[in-house]
Amino acid sequence: MVREACINDLNEILHLYLYLHEKEVPEETEHLKQTWDTIISDNNHHLIVCEIDGIIVSSCVCVIIPNLTRNVRPYAFIENVVTHGEYRGKGYATACLNYAKKIAEDNNCYKMMLLTGSKEQKTLDFYKNAGYNSSDKTAFIQWIDM
Repeated sequence: MVREACINDLNEILHLYLYLHEKEVPEETEHLKQTWDTIISDNNHHLIVCEIDGIIVSSCVCVIIPNLTRNVRPYAFIENVVTHGEYRGKGYATACLNYAKKIAEDNNCYKMMLLTGSKEQKTLDFYKNAGYNSSDKTAFIQWIDM
């Protein structure tokens, strides 16, 4: 079942992120709680999860960004696409991305964007098969205090 995250999903999502790039689950601090509250209450921030047998196995984030160009239409940014290692290759991340696309369409977005740090061909093929291309734009990243 694909759905938007609810307030009680934080711990499972943090553990799922260990399959993304995190090395450890962050300490439960006031900052973490405030950040989670901000995310979960923001109407433009959609944390999408795929739950199988009561376990969150895949997720992505879809942020709707208001915009003054393109006939004042917003765009969507996709981030933190991840699937638990034991559940990969079963279409769960694709289901999350499709849910994100529906959110973008419902919000009249004119485009969706995502970035990946992966150079693995199977990951790049996954995004291409999901409808994304890498030929329209060039991405530049500036890391801040990493």
